[in-house]
Amino acid sequence: MSKKLVSSLLCVVMAASIFVGCGKQANQPNQGETPGTEGNTSTQGANLTLWSIATESDAFHSAYTRAIADFEEANAGVKVKHETFENQSYKTKIKSAVAANELPDIFFTWGGGFSRPFIDAGKVLPLDDYFAPYQGQISDAALSNVMYDGKLYGSTFTTPLSAIFYNKKLFDDNGIKVPTNWDEFIAACKTLKDNGITPIGISAKDTWVIAMTHDNLVLKSAGPEKVNAALTKSGQSYNDADFINASAKLRELIDMGAFPEGAAGLSNDEASAMFYNGTAAMYTTGSWMAGSIQTDPENPEDFDVYPFPAVGGNGKATDLMGGATDSFMVNAATPNKDIAAKAAFEITKGISKYAYLDGAGIAAWQVDYDDSPVPELTKKVAELASTATSFTIWYDTLMEAEDAGEYLTLLQELYMGNISPEDFAKGMDNQLSK
Repeated sequence: MSKKLVSSLLCVVMAASIFVGCGKQANQPNQGETPGTEGNTSTQGANLTLWSIATESDAFHSAYTRAIADFEEANAGVKVKHETFENQSYKTKIKSAVAANELPDIFFTWGGGFSRPFIDAGKVLPLDDYFAPYQGQISDAALSNVMYDGKLYGSTFTTPLSAIFYNKKLFDDNGIKVPTNWDEFIAACKTLKDNGITPIGISAKDTWVIAMTHDNLVLKSAGPEKVNAALTKSGQSYNDADFINASAKLRELIDMGAFPEGAAGLSNDEASAMFYNGTAAMYTTGSWMAGSIQTDPENPEDFDVYPFPAVGGNGKATDLMGGATDSFMVNAATPNKDIAAKAAFEITKGISKYAYLDGAGIAAWQVDYDDSPVPELTKKVAELASTATSFTIWYDTLMEAEDAGEYLTLLQELYMGNISPEDFAKGMDNQLSK
């Protein structure tokens, strides 16, 4: 893939991702003044703390490490202490840190509704005054989910999408073609199940993994406009046939045994391992898995990817889950505003480059380097993204934090069979009516 093609794909992805974000399109960040406003400390000799979810098992860990090292080398006397946390627990930790005024200098977060309470509480530093040196290096759309009330509050580094990764060898050995609709998908699951293979790996312990499948079902059933209206409280009830049908399809998969036994006790890492070792044939997750596939399984050449199929609803196969939401924000109370803001931009820019070269994600920043080492699977994900007619960000990010928490709680109850699809829809409608 040439540099021009990578850049073209990025532009298409960004254009699609702006379709559904925080409910409004972002304005261009202000050019701002030269960094170094009154009251900010010098950029020399600072010690910064960065929190993220890029643990050693995370596909982005290597990219973070190299980007931080580059930043420290380019900024003499500056040291960045990088502390990592598991995804699910981090969501609680970051909210608690905001409430207790214990945020680090820079912190990973998700744009959209998830970070809205942090902005409203005045805990995040606006970055408009620091953006001028980076103008033109990252698109407006890539920043759309970290724009709040016309101001820029974060810097993104990747444009992930949700897709179904699958084991080509297991498909070929069992005479299965890539499904393009719901009936074919169910038939593929049945064939795999009949031959003693778990059709789909999933973690019900890490609830966001269930959401990867459920979010796709809802999007393909209701369509992006309806989803956005319901989850952003813009006049669409969640207690609607399209939303109920999506949850019913998840129950159909559960009831037919498409997921592993004991999934309630499996973490994402454990469930992913089942996919890598061939116990499970498919895994619905983010595009970062393309990077993990290069290192975790013994046979990376056996894996491929396809879009979540249409289910006969309002959404098309080309309506995809994803968008640029993974971001760095800066603590408004940091004594090192200038260098922390610079670090947020420079490190995310570096992560964007290294993660793409590693195959972990689609770059949010301009790609102007040789991409020949990029794994073919990652290039295929980028090409898949280029076909998107829309992107809808993850529902637990699109929604406000309290609503997202209830969504994941209800989703786990639905998975365990404690509530019905109708109960789930009513529960969500009640939550979104508050």
